[in-house]
Amino acid sequence: MRNLDTPVRDIRRKIFAEVARIGFESTDETLIHDIEAIPYNIVEERAKYRDSIYRERAVASERVRLAMGLSLRPENKAVHLTDGLEASNIDEKYYEPPLMQVIPSACAACAPNKYEVSNMCKGCVAHPCMQACPRGAISMVNGRSHIDQEKCIKCGKCKAVCPYDAIVHKERPCERACGVKAITSDEQGRAKIVDDKCVSCGMCMVSCPFGAISDKSQIFQLAHSLREGNKIIAIVAPAYISQFGDDVTPRKFKAALEVLGFSNVYEVALGADIGAISEAHHYANEVATGNLPFLLTSCCPSWSMMAKKYFPAMIDNISQELTPMVATARKVKQEHPDCKVVFIGPCASKKLEAMRKTIRSDVDFVVTFEELSAMFDAKEIDPASFEGDSSLHDATAAGRGYAVAGGVAGAIEACLKEYYPDVPVHIEHAETLAECKKVLALAKAGKLKGCMIEGMACPGGCMGGAGTNVPFAKSSKALQQFVASSSTKLPSKELEEIELD
Repeated sequence: MRNLDTPVRDIRRKIFAEVARIGFESTDETLIHDIEAIPYNIVEERAKYRDSIYRERAVASERVRLAMGLSLRPENKAVHLTDGLEASNIDEKYYEPPLMQVIPSACAACAPNKYEVSNMCKGCVAHPCMQACPRGAISMVNGRSHIDQEKCIKCGKCKAVCPYDAIVHKERPCERACGVKAITSDEQGRAKIVDDKCVSCGMCMVSCPFGAISDKSQIFQLAHSLREGNKIIAIVAPAYISQFGDDVTPRKFKAALEVLGFSNVYEVALGADIGAISEAHHYANEVATGNLPFLLTSCCPSWSMMAKKYFPAMIDNISQELTPMVATARKVKQEHPDCKVVFIGPCASKKLEAMRKTIRSDVDFVVTFEELSAMFDAKEIDPASFEGDSSLHDATAAGRGYAVAGGVAGAIEACLKEYYPDVPVHIEHAETLAECKKVLALAKAGKLKGCMIEGMACPGGCMGGAGTNVPFAKSSKALQQFVASSSTKLPSKELEEIELD
């Protein structure tokens, strides 16, 4: 389980807070100066984490650009820190693709996947490593085992049999975390993301101990829009529980968002309720009848993106129902056609879902819980200090349960059993992209016929997402309590008839 309390996270939050503060406070006259000052405000006179303050400031400068929604600067020519700023100094802007980028000056060029013999090797007589190697890649050199990297196939059998644990498996943390093998090396040995393979889950970003990978943000544009007094409504993913402090109740959280400048707050679990009913109806009428061999959920954009990229023949099996984010945004804009909508959640890839053109999202901004925390910092808002006069009561226990792995499938199953009691239900779910690929391979092989298959890119589901503030073990317990305390357990079947086009 990843540690969320690290210097890397602290630096990211400081950068986000500075960029948000500029969005809230800077004028056209001071904007360029204020942006250029951020690396000097963040990096002290002595380097803390890298070999010099100049490298730390170089990394901070690139982080500022990404936080503004801009791309990294090229390494081989002079480009000013604020180059392209005019396109970002507005109150409505998505991102310049790609979403995920490696900051070259921050990357430590970790060794790619390989096995090496450490100085713990005793040169034992039995040589079990040599006996286990299927390719004859191990020999004795100067009394110790040596692995010929040209012959090694990285099977790990030598490591498994070494009695002294003297064989080390070296692997980039970002590469290990990527379930779609989208991390490779550039000509200098630094990590490089293959954009055609990447599904923007963000697991590489949160797994890099050097903070060398980051996504782009809209916090500047959102802060700018809030400052302009635009009518902006927040739709909040159910994973928000416990993300902003143990004492921050839904009532306090809503009050803090209103102080930040939001006109109103809705639960995205409302859209999850709509989705659960719709998916149950779809399953009963299409999968249970044999018209579809199986049905894939579409709530997790990285999961559905992976299915489309790696299993294109399954595109018709991916649910066409609106995702909870989009369903909630459309419901909000039906009631408030003059508003802008910001999705607040744990997910990096929702940023891409919001800007897609095939199906309109009706979402104008996406910020993660991590980014929202920095916006609170920028305005010196402590959510725990508020009481508030109203809470969030837009959803049921079923919809709120979408935040953890198995919750989507569980909600759909509960709706099926309640509203379609004669329909047999077959459910499968997987978490992490590596496991999701295995499940999709089984479905492709015809071994999951009649199944509703839920996939979640992040370990544990949404509450293990790249934009969270709290470890999954803690936040998931808080969610269980929140779900259990929900006054309504299942959405009404009438939601099946709701029109959101």
